[in-house]
Amino acid sequence: MDYLQHPFESKRHTVFSKKGMVATSQPLAAQAGIEVMQNGGNAIDAAIATAAALTVVEPTSNGIGGDAFALVWVKDKLHGLNSSGPAPGSISVDAVKSLGHEKMPVHGVVPVTVPGVPAAWAELSRKFGKLPLSEALKPAIRYAEEGYPLTPILGKYWKAAYEKFKTSFTTEEYQAWFDTFAPNGQAPEIGEVWASPGHASTLREIAETDARSFYEGPLAEKIDSFMKQHNGFLAKEDLAAFKPEWVEPVSANYRGYDVWEIPPNGQGMVALMALNIFKNLDEPKWQNAETYHEQIESMKLAFTDGKEFITEPEAMPVSVEHLLSEEYAKQRAGTIGEEAAQPVPYELPKGGTVYLSAADEEGNMISYIQSNYMGFGSGIVIPGTGIGLQNRGADFSLDEQHPNVLKGGKRTYHTIIPGFLTKDGKAVGPFGVMGGYMQPQGHFQVVTNTVDYLLNPQAALDMPRWQWMGDKTILVEPNFPNYLAQALARKGHAIQVATDGGAFGRGQIIWRNPETGVLAGGTESRTDGAVAVW
Repeated sequence: MDYLQHPFESKRHTVFSKKGMVATSQPLAAQAGIEVMQNGGNAIDAAIATAAALTVVEPTSNGIGGDAFALVWVKDKLHGLNSSGPAPGSISVDAVKSLGHEKMPVHGVVPVTVPGVPAAWAELSRKFGKLPLSEALKPAIRYAEEGYPLTPILGKYWKAAYEKFKTSFTTEEYQAWFDTFAPNGQAPEIGEVWASPGHASTLREIAETDARSFYEGPLAEKIDSFMKQHNGFLAKEDLAAFKPEWVEPVSANYRGYDVWEIPPNGQGMVALMALNIFKNLDEPKWQNAETYHEQIESMKLAFTDGKEFITEPEAMPVSVEHLLSEEYAKQRAGTIGEEAAQPVPYELPKGGTVYLSAADEEGNMISYIQSNYMGFGSGIVIPGTGIGLQNRGADFSLDEQHPNVLKGGKRTYHTIIPGFLTKDGKAVGPFGVMGGYMQPQGHFQVVTNTVDYLLNPQAALDMPRWQWMGDKTILVEPNFPNYLAQALARKGHAIQVATDGGAFGRGQIIWRNPETGVLAGGTESRTDGAVAVW
């Protein structure tokens, strides 16, 4: 039986509930959140439970050793949490180049940055949770101890990673990855039960110490010892110094709705910049080639500028305020013509991640995202712990003149972004689309689908997507209308058709009716998505 074969078209409907809802990319993780909510937790406790469970039931996309961001709506106010870790204090451009690298490597100990995930769970629990962290992590610990059967998309990407890693991860520092994720000499199959006792033990230690063990206790010592053994840069001093940062979210008004993102070092700014540019162009038309052309050109300009300028705020050569200004948006919109253009960075004025949404009957809502960056991250796993470390440092530049140049203690340009929508000061709800550089493009498309075309949450996620890949290349999904693809090609876009939807991000949406409190949720049809309700 082929669990990845779908010869017939299927569809999901929007899911409704009143007391609580969790939407994410894996059914067991969504159920973990609802379980904690039913045991007295709120939406924030549910999100922590779901996030912890995802490190177990979707390790192909995230882990304990990754980073996290959140937008939290509590008592009619939106709060932003940036729990992305910096580069180790001892790393430098010269140190990396002395190892023979001309650019940051993707795997191994070099691109490992300080993990922010455990600190994010503890901080969210402390500030907004109703239950202790130990209660929120119980389902994840159970899944890790007892094991669970692999879902189809999870199994697909797990097997693909193993096939790649078995020929490229041949040195000693990668052995723990195989011990943990291929314990029988191969990747587990779809439907096969996989357990990780070391992962369970680590989660229990994080739960019992409010994550302190990870940053200044036995778990920190294990990480430090492994990195020293394999000539890595991350040290226990880097872990001890880390603290998540509460930030003021940034927004853009798009046709009466306020779209909210985390400020830099995250790339959420790209989605806002693109929306601002696009709203200065023609009125959107349904399934219209000119509208798609203007959307794509807006995104190309915003992304080109984002990659050029976004890093730690103090290192940016242009302010956040200017990049979100009408002056910037109108100037960039004015450069868009009838044909596909090769984007160039804005001239400065002189002078493969997991996402979840959760909501409860009290009106609390959270948009949360965490990631190891590229699939299993760096490929580095701390032996016996289930801690897979991220490779977020791969995004640093080794060009001393670039704003995002590598520096010890600095946070890099970050791809993972949670989104949130409000209207007239009232919450509409959390949304997100994960998937590397697809994320701001997914945010842009979900918002325009919702606001311009009034699509319900599930339809807004199901609508065929496009993705700018660089230069004039546009990748479209297999079910993207061919007549639109042809029309875009006539405008100079280099259209490529993907064989499946795996590259186009995985999203979740929960909208709340402000009059009735009814929650309406959609989940991703491109993965093992689920909406759990109470």
